[in-house]
Amino acid sequence: MKFQEHEKRPYIQDTPNSRDLEMVFLPTSFRTATFVAATLLSHTIPALSIRSSARKSPAAFAFLSSNRAYHLRSNHNQLKMSTSAEGSTAKRVLVPIADDSEEIETACITDTLARFGAEVTVASVKPDGELVCKMSRGIKFMADVTIDEAAAEEWDLIALPGGMPGAEHLRDCNALIEILKKQKDAKKQYAAVCASPAVVLAPKDLLPDGAATCYPAPPFRQVIKSAVDDDVVVTDNVTTSQGPGTSLKFALQLGEQLYGKEKADEIVAQMLV
Repeated sequence: MKFQEHEKRPYIQDTPNSRDLEMVFLPTSFRTATFVAATLLSHTIPALSIRSSARKSPAAFAFLSSNRAYHLRSNHNQLKMSTSAEGSTAKRVLVPIADDSEEIETACITDTLARFGAEVTVASVKPDGELVCKMSRGIKFMADVTIDEAAAEEWDLIALPGGMPGAEHLRDCNALIEILKKQKDAKKQYAAVCASPAVVLAPKDLLPDGAATCYPAPPFRQVIKSAVDDDVVVTDNVTTSQGPGTSLKFALQLGEQLYGKEKADEIVAQMLV
């Protein structure tokens, strides 16, 4: 794995509580980016949380911990939990999350589709209306809206991350299931990765009759009638994928469905996939 020291543009904006941060390393290939990010963050910033600040500034969001505050800045290659893309061509994407949702999958979906130009909204399904969700590896994400707020809107795509028991929390959210059923009835796109195809879609009769995939564990595979081993499977208007390692390919496929092959090839080249 190769790293390069970032020298020209300040991706970390210094704050009074971040004096001890000396440098930022960026992966030379985006294929290693999510692994590198997860490794660095888990070792350098305990009890990390991620707070969207897209409503105030589309070019920044904050990492929060008990004793440090880091503000990540970027001109275009930034991780955002939401984005407000310009122009009427922006597709609207809903990403529901819960406590113990999988953070790599969530980040791949939101970041990649934002690069395509989608307007991505992250919704918390927590029953108390709390926006902050503690993900499966302890990183905290702050959603943009509650699921009840999201229910009043129309979506071009709904994409579910996996993670356990995060997928069970998604399954048990009546408001989310109603949104998904509405999406199915309208023959609009929805997608799920990792545990969610088996835990959320299958028991709610939201999987198509054809092939689908999920995390390759027997308890999950046995509930999918036509389970296959492909990384990403598209059947009718439903897309499924296997897990964290396939989530970038999953997100790129969703972007291609929304914006076409030419745009997808452009994003693939930019991300060095």
